[in-house]
Amino acid sequence: MKRWLLLVVVLLAALPARAAIGPDEILPDKALEARAREITKQLRCLVCQNQSIDDSNAPLARDLRLLVRERLKAGASDAATLAYVVARYGDFVLLRPPVKATTWLLWFGPLALLLGGAAFLWVRARRKSAAPAAPAALSDDEQKKLAALMGPKP
Repeated sequence: MKRWLLLVVVLLAALPARAAIGPDEILPDKALEARAREITKQLRCLVCQNQSIDDSNAPLARDLRLLVRERLKAGASDAATLAYVVARYGDFVLLRPPVKATTWLLWFGPLALLLGGAAFLWVRARRKSAAPAAPAALSDDEQKKLAALMGPKP
């Protein structure tokens, strides 16, 4: 019984991901539809931001899916279709933006923060583990002042 329940839950959880693309969006040509699906898996939903437009139910994602399919039906290549969408929406629309000067912080920022944090912790640990320096001996003047402050010995 538990197995069947688990199977039903898994199947129901998988339904929303498949329901994003409506039947009216699917192209009759299976090869063209496969190309469209590959392209839409590479494009970010500008509303959801953590999903591809292939998985998103947002109206803007639907519009972008239709735009991709229209471009492919018109004879555009996959690269030209992607370039067209990027030209309209910028590199942010790509789930994997290219590595270039404007995206260096995006790509290398987390690594720089990780290395900087590790260097900080290493320096801090080295300073704590270093033996404290022995205090300097008092000069004659300092010893006389100390003796005067301490007063006479009982």
